[in-house]
Amino acid sequence: MRGRISELLRDVEIPKMFCVRQKFECSRIEIDTIPATIVALLSEEKFSNQIKKDMKIAITAGSRGVANLAVIIRAIAEFVRKKGAFPFIVPAMGSHGSSLAEGQQKILESYGVTKEFCGCPIISSMEVVKIGVNEEGLDVWIDKHAAQADGIIVFNRIKPHTSFCGPYESGIMKMMAIGLGKRKGAETCHAQGFENMAKNVYLFGKAIIEQSNILFAVAALENAFDETCKIVALNSDEIEKKEPQLLKEAYGFMPRIYLDECDVLIVDEIGKNYSGSGMDPNITGTFDTPYANGGIKSQRVAVLALSDETKGNGIGIGMCDVIPQKVFYDLDLEAMYLNAITTTALVSSKIPCIVENEKEAIQMCIKTCVGIDTKNIKIVRIANTLHLEHIMLSEAYYSISKSHPKLEIENEPAILQFDEKGGFIN
Repeated sequence: MRGRISELLRDVEIPKMFCVRQKFECSRIEIDTIPATIVALLSEEKFSNQIKKDMKIAITAGSRGVANLAVIIRAIAEFVRKKGAFPFIVPAMGSHGSSLAEGQQKILESYGVTKEFCGCPIISSMEVVKIGVNEEGLDVWIDKHAAQADGIIVFNRIKPHTSFCGPYESGIMKMMAIGLGKRKGAETCHAQGFENMAKNVYLFGKAIIEQSNILFAVAALENAFDETCKIVALNSDEIEKKEPQLLKEAYGFMPRIYLDECDVLIVDEIGKNYSGSGMDPNITGTFDTPYANGGIKSQRVAVLALSDETKGNGIGIGMCDVIPQKVFYDLDLEAMYLNAITTTALVSSKIPCIVENEKEAIQMCIKTCVGIDTKNIKIVRIANTLHLEHIMLSEAYYSISKSHPKLEIENEPAILQFDEKGGFIN
């Protein structure tokens, strides 16, 4: 079967491609100034006075590839320690890490969040306790060790979500409702589907603020280059009011592809370190629900690899059309399906068409496009959905790129080079 498919695709021509630099304008906070920034924020009396000597303080850390995560967590922990309290880190990532305590700890350690670096223990457990109910009478669960602490400091990045829109998307409210809730809390919040996710993130998050020991939150925003550009601290009674405005700011900082549509989108690599959906649909347009929209519009999408950091969790793979067989072999189906069951979005874990190599994946996408100009095929190639400054475009975009104010041509169109096994020659 594979021989016949390879024969059918052999003569499909891949157009010449060229590199462009997308011009994003965003400020950033230098990494060596982050600790001082956090100290300055938390030294304000409304935060500092809440931390008393000998208190046990839980600090949340999630599973996303947040810029400077370890540095930020360490700075928060050190501030707590200097106040005479005892900080510890709680993995707050729902069902990620295959819903295993050791899996969640390994994810944090892969980001540099370790006991040695942060100067405090990581207490990883999937045990949860019910702390009450939300306004609709649904049970509210959070991590057992966080619930037993004298206080919780919530840290997360605020950014647009990949499956729903609302005043609270990926951020502080979601970190409490789903991350801190572990698998039990995440399943409860997801149970009514993404149609109700905006409502549920708010209701569960609000209930946790009111019924647990949340002290305050630290939130980071990132620019188009995946760099920390803003850090804020919000008291527990400020989160509900102020997070929506921060989300609006985050939308403005997001990178994008400065083209509205293409025939074929090539994504070199996807993974949980890039997006909860593997590839951020706010960039790729590959949404797994009808409750969000945006990104580039394409007929076909090829995904060529999984990141090492995603540990085989290929969530999002179902939103593409074709993959090379190496991607299929790299999938950890258990990790991926556990994630899909928790979120109820099964489509994101479906297996797409499988071909022998990267070249054939691109060729199959081209071959199956309909109603396109076959002499001027429009292809966009990106490394992943976090790093979009440098992308590749097919020759059909050359004249457009010359006059586009946000695109700078970096080289002339050239034929893509593949080795004898159909893999890219970088």
